[in-house]
Amino acid sequence: MKVFKFGGASVKNAEAVRNVASILKEHTSEPLIVVVSAMGKTTNAFEKLHKEFFQRGDNCTSILQEIKDFHFGIIQELFPKDHPIHEEIHNTFVEVEWQLEDEPVGTYDFEYDQMVGLGEILSTKIISGFLKEEKIAHEWMDARDLIRTDNSYRRAVVDWEVSGQLCKRKIGSYFTKNPNGLVITQGFIGGTSENFSSTLGREGSDYSAAILACIMEADEVVIWKDVEGMYNADPKFFENTVKLNNISFQEAIELAYFGASVIHPKTVQPLHRKNIPLYVKSFLQPDRKGSLINENAKDDSIVPSYIHKSNQRLISISARDYAFIIEHHLSDIFKLFAEHGVSINMMQNSAISFSVCVDEDDRLENLIRELQKEYKVTYNQNLTLLTIRHYNEEVIENLIGKKKIFLEQRSRNTARFIVESEAGPSIQFR
Repeated sequence: MKVFKFGGASVKNAEAVRNVASILKEHTSEPLIVVVSAMGKTTNAFEKLHKEFFQRGDNCTSILQEIKDFHFGIIQELFPKDHPIHEEIHNTFVEVEWQLEDEPVGTYDFEYDQMVGLGEILSTKIISGFLKEEKIAHEWMDARDLIRTDNSYRRAVVDWEVSGQLCKRKIGSYFTKNPNGLVITQGFIGGTSENFSSTLGREGSDYSAAILACIMEADEVVIWKDVEGMYNADPKFFENTVKLNNISFQEAIELAYFGASVIHPKTVQPLHRKNIPLYVKSFLQPDRKGSLINENAKDDSIVPSYIHKSNQRLISISARDYAFIIEHHLSDIFKLFAEHGVSINMMQNSAISFSVCVDEDDRLENLIRELQKEYKVTYNQNLTLLTIRHYNEEVIENLIGKKKIFLEQRSRNTARFIVESEAGPSIQFR
């Protein structure tokens, strides 16, 4: 059994959907689970809609119409006018319309998960409909019935025991009857015991694939990207990048944790647990070898790797009376970060201040207001976090140049720098 994951770029338009179908046609002789993300930038669009809805703005109807037009435009290219997929997708959008008609009944994060996760439902229903047209036998399954989570909305924690029971009951019984069958399901989303939708964190579809692979003890996982494999740097930001043909689980975890965009940080751990190899391949060139992540890697890990995370905020927290920042302060600070669901990318402690680097996020303002009750808070915006794995001084000099450094850390294998972005920093004092 294999698990394939197709991201938003691989299903961004009608041509891309046809390409996915052509790839799947080449794998009809083996059991296959296919995890699919929302189409193109749909998640971003739903996030915009959700924010407008929660703030009771006036643009919900127009934003939703843009999402509808995008999906129905793809449908019109793939299906005849009288195809039942039109009504099926219309009915899915009705769920959103019902939500928009009422006042928000839950928290910001709860309402987010009920709305934004529908992007994956839409994409998989369209893909499933097209596979039927192409006579590719398969079973569409709702990931909310497969992956059980707690109710930590937008960052849900998987209940592995219950998820295992659900997957083996539903997916396992399907493959028992269809030894070379194909399952289509969604990434990013799960379901709570109260039958509410939950999400696994932004870009969590890779993690969904790893969860299913671990539970079903797959032979391998393939993440299909618009690049040929995993590179030592993002070609969007760096020149002369090198493809990493084979790296270890440990190296992949390090790169993902520091922000490498090819795989989600949580993806590797469940695969490592069951020693399931992970391939990163190009959906544009499916015959190419791609990159392999496994236990017995070769020597690509010694190649310097560069990770670029833009849109960062550096927050410095200090006691109002200039007291030392000690254990009970840190415990209090970490608790607030956890309660607000804000992940820390980098941290550093000095005698009287504690500094953290985080992604810009709509939850930061509430967090900062909470911190201000006990602490003095200063922050810089519009920064970039640069990470170098297997660095040397020449590499650092070439990468950093004359950029202003706000914070720096070095360990045996990794150097990290928070620097000003090209447009320059913006500083705020609270």
